[in-house]
Amino acid sequence: MVQTILGAGGVISKYAALELKKMGKQVRLVSRNPKKINVDDELFKADLLNRQSVMDAVAGSEVVYLMAGLKYDTNTWNAEWPVVMRNTLDACIKHNAALVFFDNVYTYGIVDGLMTESSPVKPSSEKGAIRTAILNMLYSEMRAGKVKALVARSADFYGPNTANSMTQALIFDNLAKNKSPQWLLGLHHIHSFTYTPDAGKATAWLGNAPDAYGQVWHLPTDPQRFTGKQFIELSNQIFQTHKKPTVISRWMLRLIGFFMPVIRESMEMLYQFDRDYMFDSTKFMARFPEFPLTRYNQGIKEIADSYRSKGKNL
Repeated sequence: MVQTILGAGGVISKYAALELKKMGKQVRLVSRNPKKINVDDELFKADLLNRQSVMDAVAGSEVVYLMAGLKYDTNTWNAEWPVVMRNTLDACIKHNAALVFFDNVYTYGIVDGLMTESSPVKPSSEKGAIRTAILNMLYSEMRAGKVKALVARSADFYGPNTANSMTQALIFDNLAKNKSPQWLLGLHHIHSFTYTPDAGKATAWLGNAPDAYGQVWHLPTDPQRFTGKQFIELSNQIFQTHKKPTVISRWMLRLIGFFMPVIRESMEMLYQFDRDYMFDSTKFMARFPEFPLTRYNQGIKEIADSYRSKGKNL
């Protein structure tokens, strides 16, 4: 029996694969062009949009982790996410595999106060509505007793070599070049970030905890409530820089969006930056009190060290 990662190749799947290996599991990495993380990983080329391809990839799996990252485009999400979820569910049902779905917070929409596992589902974006629809597909099969599954949910990312994260693009890359860091909309709003190595490791822990199934879990995240200003101040301190942040306004983003599709696609998510964004992982830490949660100061230090190890300017 193996544990299979569908959509392997992203930074979270890397850390999940490393942790599964430490747990003594045989890991199967599935993507269009999979690459080994551990020396004895099993590689399986598959297109998650192809039903038979997913069926073959899941065969013999004990646990399946759906960690796919689709192009950040609403039309692509609308067309492809339901197909990916349907194929994954059908494959898990056929092969009696448990399913761990790695999720984001888009389904909550605008939240006043802490985001918890019991926060109402009120998507306030098209992408949030799509995520909610595929979650409902999952929940329907769970309620029918056809599949054993759980949802592992993360806040925005920060971590070493996390190229698709806002923190790397706007803060850490700039500080490494001794340039001014950037922030979106409001520096005085609280914003939580989940450390990528913790997210991958914790997802592996959940997948191997029988009592975790049938539930939504927020992945472990530093409970310290930093504003954007405080997060950048700490980053400056650790990177040994003294750069004042530049705030990117809404109208500036609209202008940039004319030339950069990914920015245009991000406009509907700006509600996450014009108010507090507070992610709570108390439930996970209560269940796994031994989990070595990375605090912001340690996480940012490891990020700075990763730039130094690559010979980047610091």
